[in-house]
Amino acid sequence: MVVLVIGATGKQGGATARALLDRGVAVRALVRDPGADAALALGERGAELVRGDLDDPATLLAAAEGADGVFSIPWPDLTDLQGDAELRRGRNVVEAARAAGVSHLVHSSVSGAGDFHRNQPGWAEGRWDRHYWESKAGVDELVRSGGFAHWTILLPGTFMENLLERSYLFGDWSSGTIVTGFAEDTRIPWIAVDDIGQAAATAFTDPGRLDGMDVELAGDLRTMTEVAVILSEVTGRTITAPVRTPQEAIEHGLLPFMVNVVERINENGSPARPEIPQALGLPTTDFRTWARRTFS
Repeated sequence: MVVLVIGATGKQGGATARALLDRGVAVRALVRDPGADAALALGERGAELVRGDLDDPATLLAAAEGADGVFSIPWPDLTDLQGDAELRRGRNVVEAARAAGVSHLVHSSVSGAGDFHRNQPGWAEGRWDRHYWESKAGVDELVRSGGFAHWTILLPGTFMENLLERSYLFGDWSSGTIVTGFAEDTRIPWIAVDDIGQAAATAFTDPGRLDGMDVELAGDLRTMTEVAVILSEVTGRTITAPVRTPQEAIEHGLLPFMVNVVERINENGSPARPEIPQALGLPTTDFRTWARRTFS
């Protein structure tokens, strides 16, 4: 088996590439710069590096030729979040994989895309970011209708790794304070990116197990107060996550465009739950275990 991994030097693609290599699967890593440190590290682990660009269908087709599977994770244009880049890039991946005769496509989307987001309170009234959700769901639908012999859509919750660097949701908590607008009782579904990689690798190596499925992924449900307590225990520092309204959080550094995201999660939550991947026999990591592994 040969699997072309999109985004192989990123979080999810990197985790998938590592999990496949650990299982003895040949990985073809799509990279924009084969000379970058992250790409070279993958090459040293045994991945084949191929240059490609999600905006250049010819490079995607060339990279997919001869591959049995493709791991898909098209990303939006962060300089134009209301543009069509994510849907267009997702279509490019699906069409290249189909033209190359790829039999198996595993795609990573986001928890709640599809029926959940379209049926959540406030959706019909236009309260939530329609473009973001419909872009995600649009690519998912391209995968389902793509004619692949095997397909799986992964729907991960919030990455635990978002706490490793400054992020849109949590700011820069190196000073000991996590900037958050999440309500006191909002339980966020957290997932370690390595668990996403393991789920993707399982989908490729044991296709009957997750074939034709949308799989919500979470390893833990934690409020931001609980997250701060665990980080304090593990790091030996005093970490706090003061409960603020989203508007109050803006005054402390939360980016204004994140208010809509935070308010939606406060009101409607996300459908990812740890028991979903556990029932499928997929490994999951709880937040305390991840924190100990990461910060100890």
